[in-house]
This record gives sequence, C-alpha cells and structure tokens, in this order.
Amino acid sequence: MKTVSTNNAPAAIGPYSQAKIVGNLVFTSGQIPLCPATGEVVGANIEEQTGQVCKNLAAVLEAAGSGLDKVIKTTCFLADMADFAAFNGIYAQFFTEKPARSCVAVKALPKGVLVEVEVIAEL
Repeated sequence: MKTVSTNNAPAAIGPYSQAKIVGNLVFTSGQIPLCPATGEVVGANIEEQTGQVCKNLAAVLEAAGSGLDKVIKTTCFLADMADFAAFNGIYAQFFTEKPARSCVAVKALPKGVLVEVEVIAEL
C-alpha cells in the first residue's frame, strides 16, 4: 500500500491521507472545495464548489498516476439534494467516462461546504 500526497490538492484537515494505492487501484479521501494554496473554501454556489472539488480530485489522481478518465466509482455527498441538477451539470464535464456513482444528501459537510466527492480509480 502506498500513500499519495500532492501540494496541488488541499492537505488533509484530519488524520487521513489524500489517497491510498492498493494494487492497481487508487482510493481517494473525500475532497471538498478548498484552495490547495490557502485551505480556504472556493465558491459560493454548488457549481463553483463542484468545479473545485473535481480539480482537487484530478490533482490527487494525477499524483497517483491516474486520472479522472480512469475513475471506476464515485461517492458524492450533497448538503442539499435541491442542488442535484446543478451538481450533475458540472460533474458531467469532468467525469466524461460516466463511472458508477452513489449520490446522497447529508446533514452537514466539513467547513459548511455544499459538496464532497471521493473516488476509486484504476492506475
């Protein structure tokens, strides 16, 4: 098992890593819309926040030797299911290979953000 770490994505804000590689699979931790340089929340709406989350995931996957085009499964957490359609609009721009997905609404997310996404990808 190998730990993935990159300065091009936000540092972990708890006792976890950005991702782990096991065999030929990459398991990312959930990414929220934080600026990698400052750790501040990026975006005031679901579209902006989803875009930043996807950029952060792309950076972690790149550091692992993978990419968004190799994502097998995503798990998506929304603070409000009313954002589902707008979230899908941005998500579809990044996940063009249409991986398997779960998407649920949750009571709250870290730092009060609107969205968090984790992925499993192949190398």
